[in-house]
Amino acid sequence: MNCHSVLFNNVGYLEPVRESYRTDESIRWNKVHRLADYVYFNHSIHINKGIGCSSCHGSVNQMPLMLQASPLNMNWCLECHRNPQQNLRPKDQIFNMDWKAPANQEQVGRQLAAEYKLRTTVELTSCSTCHR
Repeated sequence: MNCHSVLFNNVGYLEPVRESYRTDESIRWNKVHRLADYVYFNHSIHINKGIGCSSCHGSVNQMPLMLQASPLNMNWCLECHRNPQQNLRPKDQIFNMDWKAPANQEQVGRQLAAEYKLRTTVELTSCSTCHR
């Protein structure tokens, strides 16, 4: 309810979410973002290294119903792991759904990669980084 107390807070199709919140009874979720079972994904490392929510999930603040905005397939992930500076942002902008990369993002991204101590491209693209 953190988000939906503000966003889309009066729409009927979110009544099950409000009811769950009121009664403290879990609702059955339909998974939207699907990854293969053999893929290991950790949100916290991405957040701690400067990858914002909207980089992968899109502008969820504009979605009345959640949808998968990015393919989240291996090639898509590897493109980011090969060139992470394109998506790096200041940590105070991680949850900002309206964040836009500045014109000098390449330079800013390199600085943030050093500041956040990102692993090398070889390490980021190693099979064991995402497959366990």
